[in-house]
Amino acid sequence: MVNTMAKQRTSIDRFYSIIPAGGIGSRLWPLSRADAPKFLHDLAGSGSTLLRGTWDRLEPLAGAERIMVVTGRAHRAAVEAQLPDLTDLNVVLESEPRESSAAIGLAAAILERREPGVIIGSFAADHVISDQRGFRRAVVEAAAAADAGYIVAIGITPTEPAIGFGYIRTGDDLEIPGAPNALIADAFVEKPDLATATGYLSDGNYLWNGGMFISRADVLLKQLGVAEPGLLAGLLELAEAWDTPARGAAVDRIWPALKKIAIDYTVAEPAALAGKLVVIPGDFDWDDVGDFAAIAKLHTGGHKSDLAILGENARVLADASTGVVISQTGRLISLIGVTDIVVVDTPDALLVTTSANAQRVKAVVDALKLSGRTDVL
Repeated sequence: MVNTMAKQRTSIDRFYSIIPAGGIGSRLWPLSRADAPKFLHDLAGSGSTLLRGTWDRLEPLAGAERIMVVTGRAHRAAVEAQLPDLTDLNVVLESEPRESSAAIGLAAAILERREPGVIIGSFAADHVISDQRGFRRAVVEAAAAADAGYIVAIGITPTEPAIGFGYIRTGDDLEIPGAPNALIADAFVEKPDLATATGYLSDGNYLWNGGMFISRADVLLKQLGVAEPGLLAGLLELAEAWDTPARGAAVDRIWPALKKIAIDYTVAEPAALAGKLVVIPGDFDWDDVGDFAAIAKLHTGGHKSDLAILGENARVLADASTGVVISQTGRLISLIGVTDIVVVDTPDALLVTTSANAQRVKAVVDALKLSGRTDVL
């Protein structure tokens, strides 16, 4: 009873968390597959899947009954097994992937109908954050700025000139009650090359785009409608039918026709151009675990002289080798004199590359799709 009351006292007023749990994480093939996507793996070595870790971060902020998960129909059983406190009311199933504008927009539309004026926060299911206090501070400030009518992004203070992330260029300070660190967001910047990223780091006015957005639901939907009025119309029609017996027919009719487009392009970037986007700097540790190089870094602490070994039954014999080995087979893997190696051994597919080429794994997945080898996807 005491613990429950404590959680209620620390939750954010009128706040609802949304977890989009979609995508297979194609840069993590062959570990991540259509039937076992990235968010259902324990990639941080914490003993919990990335999805469970996300829930555990958000539950103290919103409460278990105020977390909504948007996922594919095929993943419902696995998601509910990971999140036993997730209520049926808060499971939103996609009949097929339609990108983040549709997923987050539908959740926003449903929640706005249920609770007008609700503040929503969208947090990816597959990121790693260990600094819970720092994360909470940023979300509390973001909710305050959202309540003032802004669309808010949490930007991550960069620690290196990373080329795998988008960036947010920050502008002037803003005076928003409850959000002392709020900055106006001048622009979103696509993933840069190394020289440009190095310049961003030296400049000091750029943050990594952590893909975390907080807003009043009605404000987010209005901005979405400016960019994509047809998409908004479909989402509002779906939301109207969602809590009625007409839901199934409406989903089958409307969802497949919705435009596939990321929320960065429909909400965040247009809001920044209009001066309506605020960014809260996040000084907490963060990783989107976007490729195998990121996994190696997580498990070695960034020490390039180490070899990370993952897998319950992994059998690895290594001599003067560094990088990461992930094994699901239990067969012996021997490494001799190789540096920054990436080895992923699964029962039906083997990947061997280097950390420097880890981002190129997605091209293998694309090639397999084109060749019809979907049996290994």
